[in-house]
Amino acid sequence: MKTLNDLAVSMGLEALPSAGDTPIAELCMDSRKQEDHGLFFCISGAHFDGHTFAPAAVQNGAAALVTERPLPELAVPQLIVDNSRVAMSLAAAAFYDHPDRQMRLLGLTGTKGKTTTSYLIQGVLEQTGASCGVIGTIGSYMGGRLLKSGLTTPDPIDLQKTLRLMADEGAEYVSMEVSAHAIAMHRLEGMRFETGCYTNLSQDHLDFFGTMERYFDCKRSFFHSHFIRNAALNADDERAALIKKTMDVPCLTYGICTPADVTATDIEITEDGVSFVMHVLNTDQYPVRLKLTGMFNVYNALAAAAVCLNQGIDPGQIAAALETVRSVPGRAEVLDTHTPYKVILDYSHSPDALENILTTVREFTRGRLIALFGCGGDRDHGKRPIMGEIGGRLSDYCVLTSDNPRTEDPYEILASVEKGLKRTQTPYTVIENRREAIRYALSLAREGDVIVLAGKGHETYQEINGVKKPFDEKVVVAELLKEMGKDA
Repeated sequence: MKTLNDLAVSMGLEALPSAGDTPIAELCMDSRKQEDHGLFFCISGAHFDGHTFAPAAVQNGAAALVTERPLPELAVPQLIVDNSRVAMSLAAAAFYDHPDRQMRLLGLTGTKGKTTTSYLIQGVLEQTGASCGVIGTIGSYMGGRLLKSGLTTPDPIDLQKTLRLMADEGAEYVSMEVSAHAIAMHRLEGMRFETGCYTNLSQDHLDFFGTMERYFDCKRSFFHSHFIRNAALNADDERAALIKKTMDVPCLTYGICTPADVTATDIEITEDGVSFVMHVLNTDQYPVRLKLTGMFNVYNALAAAAVCLNQGIDPGQIAAALETVRSVPGRAEVLDTHTPYKVILDYSHSPDALENILTTVREFTRGRLIALFGCGGDRDHGKRPIMGEIGGRLSDYCVLTSDNPRTEDPYEILASVEKGLKRTQTPYTVIENRREAIRYALSLAREGDVIVLAGKGHETYQEINGVKKPFDEKVVVAELLKEMGKDA
């Protein structure tokens, strides 16, 4: 158990003249939870001000507060800070005894590819005999066991708690997705990454960042010695050169079209995977037969290779280990339907991601490509007609349906997507209920067709009116095929 003074010092504050020995058993940011001997952080957000919930936190056992302004009406010790988010991250790292110092953190940032790359890195490291945890969109895993599911990059308290658990279980590495939101909200303060990897940048999260420039600047801020010791950059992304200009750490580059330290040639894509020759530092080359398909997975494999090379792993070992990764949940995942047509699950919920998966699937589709997709509510409105146009341009038939409408009217979302789809000549139908939309797509499919279910991927829920309702598309597809008499 820490004392209030221990945590005050970790935040860069002076030791308290009194009450500094107050024991702190928990860190908390939710005033509704009972946290005896807790330290409550008053977080100011876009919609709520945590200072207004401080009385409830004290009533539920908080022994002290971290605030950005004095709250004289509350008779508990208070640490006054300039930024309570930064303070929370620093305090959480100290409270859990800096678990990042006991292992190597590998941070992946970019719009696409973070999840798959994190799993490829884990696959390579575990093939070399190292123990590697994974933290990201699909959840936090250690030794094949799910520890926690939640945000791409968890809040600092959950993050440090998870890292501590991984460290105590002997993790030597943690392959971790780093979202732009996490950087902007200071969730990484007090941590140091062995390697930071930049995958790419495309339109997403503009509801939060406003412009692509602000979105990029946020990601670029991760590539500084304050956070990382070395880097891996996608040389084919034009913004990588801008990152490199302001970076003060060593880096390896990877790419396909641009000269780089790690490159790929002789690329062959099939429905069963992709093969290529990996070139390292313009000297050695290694054949790779990846069980994941698509050009985007060549990039993900090269990114994983560059990160692992930075850890001193032999390139031959890396090439062989990449071949052992069979699939990543919800990422171009071919479902086991036993039907004469294929059903592919993919998390693509941004324009670029949708274009990537449909372009890839088109290469091996013998019949028609049927795309089922929508757009999430309470998120970037600008991408909706763009995704509609992409779906129409790259598929033979579209089924528009709800993704996670959240608090928005799903029909208004679909109308926005439909505007883009109407610019193409592709036939389509609109079925708001996602289960019924999937049923319709399955009923349309014939031998040789491919159905792409885009947007949900690994998610096992659908968020409607602020409520997360169970919805696992793997289960839904199996149930519908059984109902329709098409199961194996």
